[in-house]
Amino acid sequence: MKNRIGLAPILTPLAIGLLIFWLIGLTGCTGEERQSPVELPESASPAAATTIRTIVLPAEDLELRESGLPGRQLALQKCTICHSVDYIHYQPPDQSLASWTAEVEKMHHSYGAPLSPADIAPIGAYLAVAYGSANGDDADVLAASQVTKQAAVNDVQSLLSSNACLGCHAIDGKLVGPSFREIAEHYKADPQAQVTVAANIRNGGTGKWGQIPMPPMTNLSEAQAQQLAVFVLEQ
Repeated sequence: MKNRIGLAPILTPLAIGLLIFWLIGLTGCTGEERQSPVELPESASPAAATTIRTIVLPAEDLELRESGLPGRQLALQKCTICHSVDYIHYQPPDQSLASWTAEVEKMHHSYGAPLSPADIAPIGAYLAVAYGSANGDDADVLAASQVTKQAAVNDVQSLLSSNACLGCHAIDGKLVGPSFREIAEHYKADPQAQVTVAANIRNGGTGKWGQIPMPPMTNLSEAQAQQLAVFVLEQ
């Protein structure tokens, strides 16, 4: 009994000290202290944070390399919707036909590029020749490009029909406007013929072939106008 009483004077101050220490620690971790504002350097003041800066990106001045392969027109029409031409230059320069075709297929299946299954092989063939290690006369390149020739013809016929082009123009023989062969003959010596005809298709106009105006076809994309221009100039 004496031992218990004798320890009381020692334990009581110790217990009180521990209680005080615990209370101080609890007070030091309050939400108020944790959420106290942090002083920012002068350069990071609210006024500086709300400053609006304008960034001007350089104009796109790269074009797809010229090629007689039908995949170029498809690439111009569908690939440049999502990214610029310089994206191609980030790829290894010696990719094979199989590698480029796999890359195009990935764009379609993984990233939702607006391609039909028939577009993949010819676009891959064009890219492999224009930017990779394939040659334009390779048997597998020619086979892949053949897949699109009929598809390209069908696409042009669809554009001609949906835009009522054949209501005013015939392949051979004048209707309301000149025939496609007459137009092709007129521009055969012009190195800028495709650009000019495509612009005329989109912008319309009066006076080039008489006084009957050609309405503008602004609903056509640049690629679609180019596609029609190629068709007209091939007649």
